[in-house]
Amino acid sequence: MSTTAKLLDGKALAQKLQIELLERIQALIPQIGRSPGLAVIMVGDNHASAAYVRNKERDCEKVGINSFGRHFPANTSQPELEQVIKALNQDERVDGILVQLPLPQPLDAVTLLHQIEPNKDVDGLHPLNLGRLLRGEPGLRSCTPAGVMRLLQEYNIEIKGKKAVVVGRSILVGKPLALMLLEADATVTVAHSKSDNLESITKQADILIPAVGLAGLITDSMVKPGAVVVDVGINSVTDANTGKSRLVGDVDFASVQQIASYLTPVPGGIGPMTRAILLQNTVLSYCQSHKIS
Repeated sequence: MSTTAKLLDGKALAQKLQIELLERIQALIPQIGRSPGLAVIMVGDNHASAAYVRNKERDCEKVGINSFGRHFPANTSQPELEQVIKALNQDERVDGILVQLPLPQPLDAVTLLHQIEPNKDVDGLHPLNLGRLLRGEPGLRSCTPAGVMRLLQEYNIEIKGKKAVVVGRSILVGKPLALMLLEADATVTVAHSKSDNLESITKQADILIPAVGLAGLITDSMVKPGAVVVDVGINSVTDANTGKSRLVGDVDFASVQQIASYLTPVPGGIGPMTRAILLQNTVLSYCQSHKIS
């Protein structure tokens, strides 16, 4: 019997979280005396990055977070950017600092990320915050993995005791997500491009989360019937007939929709959740800096 998967609507949940944040910020401003602030540093003219940054600035506006966007030409030097981050670390109006990746060559993203004050690291990528995650201590969490966990929670999807397979091992998604799933008592397997017989691994998953960046990687033959599939991949593909490009995930949506119990759409799944968690992290940092729980 063929069933159609229920959609995990990240867009709707992100809007709900934005409303909650707007109300929280409005209640906190009289107490703190200012709005929260987020600084996004962008270098160069990557069109996709520019679109992401515009979306982040719009999101900030919706909930009442001040944007301190800084856009620099592609030839900006490493020391100049380090000075900018140093100044933002000391700026009391700024609660969160984010470096929009990827950066143009020859800039070193890792060194720059290490310069961000850990309590303003709203991307959750500083070694101190990753260490807190590893130890199960409170701290700022990486936005995309935290967005995945919040979406599963919203739909009351049981994680405890379940077999979760994460396909991808990046420091942005795969590794922190595996740790978060472990913390939620899942039995976690991390697969990747070098894994032998990927299909036999993914078919065991009660919760399957591909985060590779390879369009159509996961087909229905790789999915256990009734599995929850959270597609973190975002890929731009061009239609051979029309020449128009569109966004797709790592999952072959049409075939997997017939076999999974829950499935995220792309776009409209994890993308909006990533941005919502970024706002949430900014407000968390804002509260922590003023000793408000």
